[in-house]
Amino acid sequence: MRKIFWILVMQLVALLPCMAQDVADTDEASVEADSAAIDTARSGMSMLPWPQSLRHNLDRLAASSMFATSQLAMMVYDLSADSVLYALNERQLMRPASTMKLITAITAIDKLGGSYQFNTDLCYTGKVEQNTLNGNIYCVGGFDPRFNSDDMRAFVEAIRKMGVDTIRGNIYADKSMKDDNLYGEGWCWDDDNPVLSPLLVSRKDAFVGRFVDMLREAGIVVDASLGEARKPSDAFCICHRFHTMDQVLLRMLKDSDNLYAEAMFYQLAASSGNRPATAKDARSVVRHLVTKLGLRADGYAFADGSGLSLYNYVSAELEMAMLKYAYRNNNIMLHLRPSLPIAATDGTLRHRMSGPFTNGNVVAKTGTLTGISSLAGYCKSANGHDLAFVILNQGLRHTRNGRAFQDKVCQELCRP
Repeated sequence: MRKIFWILVMQLVALLPCMAQDVADTDEASVEADSAAIDTARSGMSMLPWPQSLRHNLDRLAASSMFATSQLAMMVYDLSADSVLYALNERQLMRPASTMKLITAITAIDKLGGSYQFNTDLCYTGKVEQNTLNGNIYCVGGFDPRFNSDDMRAFVEAIRKMGVDTIRGNIYADKSMKDDNLYGEGWCWDDDNPVLSPLLVSRKDAFVGRFVDMLREAGIVVDASLGEARKPSDAFCICHRFHTMDQVLLRMLKDSDNLYAEAMFYQLAASSGNRPATAKDARSVVRHLVTKLGLRADGYAFADGSGLSLYNYVSAELEMAMLKYAYRNNNIMLHLRPSLPIAATDGTLRHRMSGPFTNGNVVAKTGTLTGISSLAGYCKSANGHDLAFVILNQGLRHTRNGRAFQDKVCQELCRP
């Protein structure tokens, strides 16, 4: 019996390596099967049609942990196919920051036209006798944010060409184009806010004083009182300086210049025919376009033209409607698109999105306020379709995270 027992033990020991090898082969086979399943899943995802794969990738980006403590509204539209590609919280009201300038710009081009001018006039009453102007001079402001020293020298030269070497009377600033509110509603006191005067020189509300200084530098005696008054209807205008819609749009959008945006906003206000024009008048023009686009204007809040105000509330759906409207109107796109920042090229996007698919492809308006980061504009996808996109981030602790997210979204929109 003992001999039989040891024979059985020896046979069992001989079988152990084979049993171990069988177990090992089974485990390895399971791992290979799991890996194959994963590879198949990945391959299947990459084989999805472009719209579905894009939505999957945007969903993945939108699942970032940063949105556990902040808000995101996003919309992507295929302009070529006339269809929504992606929408997330697109009707949620958000503060737009400087993407508000897109709404102002599109409304202004639509209402005023691309040939519109921002004007400043020099007029006078009285008579010129023996090289002396006995009368009043009126500097009439039309809220031209680009009026500078060269323009002022043209005013001085116009006086000289009249043969005037002495001015006796009054020199008035005519600021009747708009109300006397120098700041916008909902602006923070500690922001670098522009002064909303319709008569500026080099961005400063010191027009008449600067004019007098330059007159005296030119050798003209100024024996006049300074003040504010409206130009009478019988005044003679001797110099007209202006800047074009495109000149103002370029700086307003490329550099996100708040003064230029507010000047544009008050041109909308003045188009109502009211004097003095008010921000309320401008809002009325914006709301009219919103209604024309098929949206309820009373569902949004428009406070200013630049996006500085914390009282602005819009949605990604609204900004998308504006972008679509502009895209379908050649008269608007002719002026809007060249004024938008270009990725990795100029404006507020010159240091962003330098990758091969986004560089020079993305044209969009940026927006940044404390806790807010936004981006809205156009790009072309790898399949040649024109896309429009709106990305609104709010409640961000670090706005650079918002910008990084936007750049990744644009990368997904543009890459093959």
